[in-house]
Amino acid sequence: MKQRLGYLALPLVMAAAFTTQARADGETIAVFTKNQTNPFFQTVRVGADNMAKTLNAKTLQYIPTKPDSIPEQLSQIEDVVVKKPSAIVFTPVDYKAMVPGVEKINDAKIPVVNITDRSAGGKFLSFVGADDYSLGLETARFLLKTLGGKGNIVIIEGVKGSLTNVDRVRGFNDALKENPGAKLLASQPGNYQRLQALQVMENLMQSNSQIDGVLAANDAMAVGAIEALDGANRKAQVIGINGTKEAIDAIKTGKLLASGDYNGFYQGCLGTMMAVRSLRGQPVISEIVLKPTVITKDNYQPFDQPLEQRTCPTFEEAGKLSAK
Repeated sequence: MKQRLGYLALPLVMAAAFTTQARADGETIAVFTKNQTNPFFQTVRVGADNMAKTLNAKTLQYIPTKPDSIPEQLSQIEDVVVKKPSAIVFTPVDYKAMVPGVEKINDAKIPVVNITDRSAGGKFLSFVGADDYSLGLETARFLLKTLGGKGNIVIIEGVKGSLTNVDRVRGFNDALKENPGAKLLASQPGNYQRLQALQVMENLMQSNSQIDGVLAANDAMAVGAIEALDGANRKAQVIGINGTKEAIDAIKTGKLLASGDYNGFYQGCLGTMMAVRSLRGQPVISEIVLKPTVITKDNYQPFDQPLEQRTCPTFEEAGKLSAK
């Protein structure tokens, strides 16, 4: 289960307490994501923009130019506190290091919704995210089932110490424990970056003559691993996480075995929905944890759709998602 370090889960009836004032429409929602390099966060941003447009609000995007930069996101928080948007939808680049930043937002009385990575502290209207442990477990189980429960496996991790990485890799390892015929050769960080994962995979291939499966903690790294395999004219089954367009395309061509998805589009939609509803004095849902889906060549079709053509869920549908 995902850790809940210091997270303040507010009951639905209390959430409106963060409302600064009731507004009809036209609110500005500042959306914080972690980087421009991981396509997952572009999915989140499009979902947020889609919902804002539907609700006649607008978004202001805050993205570190250096991926997952703690100093840069802290600086962006200083900026947003001055600009004082109507509300904030916030993904911390580091779930512990950004707590002082969240507290500054709280002190400025700006309502804030936490999405994707659960913050270790601060006060939030709502959390919208996923169970990263289940995501890692289910995608790894699919890989190992495909390999017949055996083979030489490598793990390419995200950012060491980040909560998403800890939980996803824990799921990977638990799936490996279920399959004693599989051997873990190495588990090394690629920091959620494609190029770094490519380099990690190149190094792993130099020291391991036979690699049968690659468990990558996100799609960008999975694609990097595939590029390394192609460059060395070697084959292995590779999985990623995020359900990005690039991953779907790779699944269609058989390059990628599967991608675990926890619906970044919905996360952007629902985070923005909860922020706007709070501003308008409407009830919000204090926690929505989306179930993972393992996208494969057999079920990719619903995910093979341009982001701009996707539709955000309604509040009633969000309630059902949170109840699962």
